[in-house]
Amino acid sequence: MSSVAVTPARAPAAPPSVRGDRAGSRSRSGLSSRVYLPALSIAAVAAVLVGLGWWTNWGGEAFGGSVTALRVVVIGPLSLGIIAVFLLVERIWPAQRRPLFARGYQHDVLFTVLNATLVVPLVTALTLSFDEVVRHLFPWIVLPRMGTVPHWAAIAGIFVAMDLCNWFAHLANHRVRMLWRFHELHHSQEDLNVLTVFRTHPLIHVSYLIALVPGLVLLANGALSTTLLAVYGAIVAFAHSNTRLGFGPLGRVVVSPNYHRIHHMLDGPQDVNLGFVLTIWDQIFRTAVFPTAETVRTDTGLPGRPLVVEQALPKSRQLSVFGAQLLAPFRPVQGQADTSVDPPGTLWARSSARQSTPGSRAS
Repeated sequence: MSSVAVTPARAPAAPPSVRGDRAGSRSRSGLSSRVYLPALSIAAVAAVLVGLGWWTNWGGEAFGGSVTALRVVVIGPLSLGIIAVFLLVERIWPAQRRPLFARGYQHDVLFTVLNATLVVPLVTALTLSFDEVVRHLFPWIVLPRMGTVPHWAAIAGIFVAMDLCNWFAHLANHRVRMLWRFHELHHSQEDLNVLTVFRTHPLIHVSYLIALVPGLVLLANGALSTTLLAVYGAIVAFAHSNTRLGFGPLGRVVVSPNYHRIHHMLDGPQDVNLGFVLTIWDQIFRTAVFPTAETVRTDTGLPGRPLVVEQALPKSRQLSVFGAQLLAPFRPVQGQADTSVDPPGTLWARSSARQSTPGSRAS
């Protein structure tokens, strides 16, 4: 009997389009294993805004003059003088005793220099371009001059509305995973101090552009002066200081160091006490946790250190840690592709247990 060789059946070749899709999928998977892709969208938005600003000649504004004005707000004589006073207060009434040149302090100096040199021009470019784009797309957003509204009232309205917008942007930075990847750098500080206000990723400012809208709406009726902006920044900086000050009854209205320290607690919900200057937004949206004697000296930082920090190494390697922190938003969490740890967002159940009565607040 003759035998017949049987050849195993072969699956039909996939069409070229399918093979291309598979190759593209493998390529994207390989890229996402090395890069956290959603973070690139923030960089893309920043690049597009800067490009549009340059293309439109910054809406007719003098770019150099605007950079100088913002630099005065950030590191001008008034700002530097206020920061120097705050640094002195930290030594006299510290929340935690630390060496004068603690690693966290040294590291925040690097971010202060970064802000003064490179971030100020970037924020200026984003601001001018955002203003131009919004006014071009929504020309009706700028209200005409209202003679019945006093100049001071318009400025106060801008101030309060800007603080509300900053609150919403801050909330988004805690609730939106992509934004949290940029914001967690700010929360990585374990030696909280007045310079921690500068410990931010340069691209985080994209999420805070919404705070420019109130100034655009009331542009014809008033504008925040450089001095008022410097004072606003000083209050935010002081809220990060290593001091045990609570402002007493005024702490129900203005953010104090004791109040904001709870926001940076190592073992607490970090999506509480989101206010920049005013606490009223936290009270309205039920995210306020007022300080007690136990929270005044609490430790700060990120649980588990998901981001490399300067305090974790046996030797001080500030520059390498600095570079790693700036690149961190674009890197996937180890063992995950194109994903990230959940931002700290289980606020509503946890914060209620921490609410204190007015009588239990630290002074």
